Amino acid sequence: MANFIDQDQQWLLNCLSATLDPNHEVRSFAEASLHQASLQPGFGGALSKVAANRELPLGLRQLAAVLLKQFVKKHWQEGEDTFEHPIVSSDEKEIIRRHLLLSLDDSHKKVCTAISMAVASIAQYDWPEDWPDLLPFLLKLINDRSNINGVHGALRCLALLSGDLDDTVVPKLVPVLFPCLHTIVSSPQFYDKPLRTKALSIVYSCISVLGLMSGVYKTETSGLVIPMLKPWMDQFSIILEHPVQSEDPDDWSIRMEVLKCLNQFIQNFPNLTEAEFMVVTGPLWQTFVSSLRVYELSSIEGKEDHYEGSYDSDGAEKSLESFVIQLFEFLLTLVGSSKLVKVFANNVSELVYYTIAFLQMTEQQVHTWSMDANQYVADEDDNTYSCRVSGALLLEEVVSLCGREGIDAIIDAGKRRFIESQQEKAAGSAMWWRIREATLFALASVSENLLEEEVSGLTRDSLGNLLEQLIAEDIGTGVHEYPFLYARVFSSVAKFSSVISHGVLEHFLYAAIKAIGMDIPPPVKVGACRALSQLLPEANKGILQPHIVALFSSLTDLLNQASDETLHLVLETLQAAVKAGLEASFSVEPVISPIILNMWASHVSDPFISVDAVEVLEAIKNTPGCIRPLVSRILPYIGPILNKPQQQPDGLVAGSLDLVTMILKNAPSDVVKAVYDVCFDPVVRIVLQSDDHSEMQNATECLAAFLSGGRQEVLTWAVDSGFTMRSLLDVASRLLDPDLESSGSLFVGSYILQLILHLPLQMSQHIQDLVAALVRRMQTCQIAGLRSSLLLIFARLVHMSAPNVEQFIDLLITVPAKGHDNSFVYVMSEWTKQQGEIQGAYQIKVTTTALALLLSTKHIALSKINVQGHLIKSAAGITTRSKAKLAPDQWTLIPLPAKILALLADVLIEIQEQVLLGEDEDSDWEEVQAGDVETDQDLLYSAGVTSFGRSKNEHLDAMAKVFDENQEDGFEDDVLSGADPLNEINLVNYLVDFFVKFSHSDRLLFDHLCQVCFNLFIVIKSIYQEFHFYCYVLMAYVVKIQHPTSPNPIAKAFHLIAWAFRLKT
Repeated sequence: MANFIDQDQQWLLNCLSATLDPNHEVRSFAEASLHQASLQPGFGGALSKVAANRELPLGLRQLAAVLLKQFVKKHWQEGEDTFEHPIVSSDEKEIIRRHLLLSLDDSHKKVCTAISMAVASIAQYDWPEDWPDLLPFLLKLINDRSNINGVHGALRCLALLSGDLDDTVVPKLVPVLFPCLHTIVSSPQFYDKPLRTKALSIVYSCISVLGLMSGVYKTETSGLVIPMLKPWMDQFSIILEHPVQSEDPDDWSIRMEVLKCLNQFIQNFPNLTEAEFMVVTGPLWQTFVSSLRVYELSSIEGKEDHYEGSYDSDGAEKSLESFVIQLFEFLLTLVGSSKLVKVFANNVSELVYYTIAFLQMTEQQVHTWSMDANQYVADEDDNTYSCRVSGALLLEEVVSLCGREGIDAIIDAGKRRFIESQQEKAAGSAMWWRIREATLFALASVSENLLEEEVSGLTRDSLGNLLEQLIAEDIGTGVHEYPFLYARVFSSVAKFSSVISHGVLEHFLYAAIKAIGMDIPPPVKVGACRALSQLLPEANKGILQPHIVALFSSLTDLLNQASDETLHLVLETLQAAVKAGLEASFSVEPVISPIILNMWASHVSDPFISVDAVEVLEAIKNTPGCIRPLVSRILPYIGPILNKPQQQPDGLVAGSLDLVTMILKNAPSDVVKAVYDVCFDPVVRIVLQSDDHSEMQNATECLAAFLSGGRQEVLTWAVDSGFTMRSLLDVASRLLDPDLESSGSLFVGSYILQLILHLPLQMSQHIQDLVAALVRRMQTCQIAGLRSSLLLIFARLVHMSAPNVEQFIDLLITVPAKGHDNSFVYVMSEWTKQQGEIQGAYQIKVTTTALALLLSTKHIALSKINVQGHLIKSAAGITTRSKAKLAPDQWTLIPLPAKILALLADVLIEIQEQVLLGEDEDSDWEEVQAGDVETDQDLLYSAGVTSFGRSKNEHLDAMAKVFDENQEDGFEDDVLSGADPLNEINLVNYLVDFFVKFSHSDRLLFDHLCQVCFNLFIVIKSIYQEFHFYCYVLMAYVVKIQHPTSPNPIAKAFHLIAWAFRLKT
């Protein structure tokens, strides 16, 4: 008998069968027995024999193959994270490999898949070195047309292997494997679509790896890709040229793989692909156009099966939706490719026209959203993965890259689709509203582009007329019959309010207010809320006031009916109403505040809803006359919570601290005092006693807000002012404890900053202890944001020590730092590494100017310190995890003064680039290709004219303005910088003045530092004397382009020098 079953194998079969037993005790005993057996020699070989025995039941064989894969993961390779003793012997490995290969042609797909996965798991460790015959065996199976099962098994195995290929294997694999795969894909008479699809998936994986390699091995990868391009493009065109078939998921799947392969070719090899791509253009358009009708019938109208949730034997999805999304993803790549966008140069209007039709709501979406408004809001807000979202992204790309032509195409397509919807409506079609809703959705998705200032007045008028035409006709439509259309009209009016007439806006504002209180479908109320949240801030207060009280009433009623997702929207609308309500908001405060407080308390563990509720309360607080009554409602509730934090449910203490912090923000002194009396001591105790990091973080922010609002007065509010100061210092000590987890100390920086800003006399006697504690905390810190905030404290201390900065340096030198000569060496090493990662306008101003102050001292200790320079480029190739372990990053070392000079220059580089981007969108410095001399010169000249064709002061002001606008400062920055005069510094002027003064004070030192930073300074300095500002900017750019990652720095530097001379003359 070929498959003789001995006693041990029978025992194994019995155990495997028992693991499928419905009795829990039987299953558990069998699983424990198998685990014990897995520790004995021969267990893996026994499993492989069961999996390979075609006379055994299918379920047992599949189970054996799955267990074998798990066994391999644990016992095959020593040194792996998942390894467990004992290791499989070499002889047993050979037995397992042999049995598995002989079973790859099994006729049962599930068994074949399980065996393929086991083979792939072994190949991850053994192939190619310890399993050289694997690939020849698989290629032999693939080429045997008489054994289709073998072809399937080999392809499945290669598909799994291809996901783990690297740059050492693919170049050897592609030349021998791709001809075999091409034969399969091009032979529909022998191989069915699933097999051909699987072959294409392997092509996709290999091209992806070649794409990753192309950056380093451009010549080698081009040599591999060029010969294959034409045959594969021809084959792709053959697959795509036939119209898309309805109810044929195998057809959708193979097209999907073709699109994925094309995507990789275009993304990674655009120059090579360009010449051969035209053969695909016509078939691609055929696929795009023909797929629309199939999609309309199956998904939009729901007349055919769209196979949603359908998967093949390998677990790959086969739905029509997935295929269409992949189609849009490829078109997105195509439109974004400068080499291939010309494919659609003459068909932009048609591309947009067909895309809008794909954006129609599907029957499934209508059903789901009608039953669950919660899901409707979630899907709309989260841009859920769908055909609508993918199509909208394509439209955004078209408008962004095609400019005026793209905008005109959107508007023209919108007009055509509107006329078609009118015709469908007149003909009695039940689907007419979907294309109109899709048209509004499409316009809204590109609203920012359509409303840009650069868009001509004629275009804006055309857009406004189209929108008013759309909404005027739909305003009379039955709200109950077409709720989603009505909802889209509301939200569209809000998005395009700037191009819609005031009369129409006022009409819709009133309609939205009225809709909130009516008995209408939830989606319409959702649309009304979206409209109100955007229209109310700009609404005519005189027109709004008669309706505002009714709106408050409707919104508070809606709060009680809303689900979690819609609650966010209602709270957002209520916040807008409070801000717009003026006197009315004051009159309804006694009604609204308790409701919102209860809402906040019941959802305090929900980070989204609780934040929304706090923002509504903040809007009420900021309404004239409301802060004191609001605080009188909050404090009696919050006080007991903070006094007994251990007895509160999860999240309530942290949320209460957030609420207190909100009240303190910009509050008058008497309010801060009232909050202090109730909350200060409990907040201090929370920091000192709590182990909950969220509570500690929020309490730290709360204390920072107390100091920011109360300042010196804080010390006078307690009977014993010394006790208050000791409490504040105890908090600092706890938060700076080096053994405390970094998360607990996260906001200690803002707290310490408030101490030294507002209590400078009291803190001056503790500076040395503070510095030592900051260093210890920084040395154990695991969070970059915390490290940055601690560096900010050092920077602020530098400023506070001026004009005696040398004394502060001397102080740092006297403080020890573990692993370093002293704290000054350690702090400057970390500071220069971290400076580029510091965020926030205030933080950048303080740290940058502090570095300038340190450099200006010319302290002898500066020149004795070497810090991290630039990254030394590693060996060529893809950096895998194993390579990274063997060869970690290495950095050059440069003198500290030179590093500081480079960092200061880099700040101006970043600001200057923002100016260039803001004034001339074509001047993208980072995308300039080295070697394209003519392009470089033109670009630099145009950038120079627009940026420097004005007075020095105007240019500096523009740079400073851009810097401030590009920093997103939230509440934390408000607290940090509220009373700090450093926040008024014009950073650009400061740095330019610093460079001029520093160079004049010690020209030899300045020349030396510049030569360390960049070799070309000797060329530049000849024009520096009478052209110091422009040359300063030039120096900044040279510092940047000298970085090793920048191509051809010398050529770029000379272009810049030529540009500077041109400006000078």
